[in-house]
Amino acid sequence: MTDIDIDFVDRSKVLDIVKHVPASIDGIKKHNTGVYVQPIPINPLTGYASIDYKTAEDRGYFKLDFLNVSAYNGVKNEEHLVQLLNTEPLWDLLHEKEVCDQLFHVNGYHTLLRSLNPRTIEELAMVLAMIRPGKKHLVPICQDQGFQAIKNEIWIKVKDSYFFKQSHAISYAAVIVVQLNLICEKISYGHS
Repeated sequence: MTDIDIDFVDRSKVLDIVKHVPASIDGIKKHNTGVYVQPIPINPLTGYASIDYKTAEDRGYFKLDFLNVSAYNGVKNEEHLVQLLNTEPLWDLLHEKEVCDQLFHVNGYHTLLRSLNPRTIEELAMVLAMIRPGKKHLVPICQDQGFQAIKNEIWIKVKDSYFFKQSHAISYAAVIVVQLNLICEKISYGHS
């Protein structure tokens, strides 16, 4: 099983130049983000894959999820992105509602972020995992005993409940660091 998400500021620009077939759900509804860049049977009425994405995976087809992530607005180029990733963010900004409400995946969670007080990308990734249904039970443990107390359980796969894989959570935590540093740049340079 593979699960590849590729983030874009505007996915339509890529889809305009890449030959693809939109994935389908139940064989009739368009998948929100999934596409195939390989030959796959197509429903002639919808233009989507005629095989549901889960069945297609079982048959060896490889779906890619092309995601619109507006968090990258403001990143000038690859060098700027690397600089933003390598700059230690002002972690205390995660305690501020006005800041958190601008951030990818953690908007609305400033109280929890204040309580857990992450100070690394790995800790922020754990917070991202804990706000998913499959790992919510770890929040009080982390609040009482810290991130070390949940480190062995947080990335264990959960059956029958939504959870974040470690790779997703770390990637999204890195995006949040980029956003925090972009916010600081805007404030430093007087941009709104």
